[in-house]
Amino acid sequence: MSNSTIAYIKVSIAMSIIGSFVVVNKFILEQIPIFLASELRLLIASLILLPMFCRKERRLPTLYKKDVFVLLIQSFVGIFLFSICLLYGLQYTSAVESGIVLSCTPAVMGVIAYVFLKEKLGFAKISGILLTILGTVSINVFGIIATNSISFSSLFGNFLILCAVIGDAIFFSFGKLLSKAWSPLAISTALSIVGAILFLPLAIHDALSVDLSEISITIWLLVFYTAIVVTILAVILMNQGLKVIPASVASVFTALTPITTILLSSLVLKEDIYWYHVLGMGFVVLGIIVLTRTKEKPVGMNVVKTDEAK
Repeated sequence: MSNSTIAYIKVSIAMSIIGSFVVVNKFILEQIPIFLASELRLLIASLILLPMFCRKERRLPTLYKKDVFVLLIQSFVGIFLFSICLLYGLQYTSAVESGIVLSCTPAVMGVIAYVFLKEKLGFAKISGILLTILGTVSINVFGIIATNSISFSSLFGNFLILCAVIGDAIFFSFGKLLSKAWSPLAISTALSIVGAILFLPLAIHDALSVDLSEISITIWLLVFYTAIVVTILAVILMNQGLKVIPASVASVFTALTPITTILLSSLVLKEDIYWYHVLGMGFVVLGIIVLTRTKEKPVGMNVVKTDEAK
């Protein structure tokens, strides 16, 4: 098996794991408040990543002002606000619709790259962005038409998920601004620790109203799953794959995240998938295909978000 094929498999597994994050949190949030759930995930990940980092790399790279600024932006927007918007959004909308809205990440990344990174957007990229926007709009518009009612709760939930998408896209895009001295392990460790620090005050407040002894073993296992499998394993697999294949190619595999979310939502959560969900997903997938068809120079990406460090 070629190195490229192995890399494709690793990236595919990573994106599928990340897609399970939405569904798993539907169960976790039934017993653990949002801030405490996020703190536990990041704290467990930090306690595992820190010894790994100390053993393999021993010290952090040189801290330049630019790197510090980028890491702080990634931590606050891509981890802290992302987790809040995603987890609160799940309380107002279905996991199916969350998965479809999350499909817009590549399109939002294109806009951010154009505005902040000054990357050029060709016809194909603009078309892809418009198609993904059309997909998310169609979910809400046709949903209203089909049900003859407006679900403000669902609209608000989808809006929060879209905000989470923006945070996710900023995380990925701004990662390109970090100096090459920062390895994937160093970045993941730093972001997990900073994320845990940001959530700590709010998590303490949540913990005061929760009896941890009443949390079931199943939920604790799911918390460890989000920390070890989603936050650590998926990140390692993704970064290993990105050492072999360019980021432009790897971005195609982001389509596996919403597909996994939607399938698991139907199989595990027993949520219904309606025709307008399929229509919206079709527009989004078509947009992703158009968006990623343009040939670009291979550029490595040295960071992948955790939900993950989220």
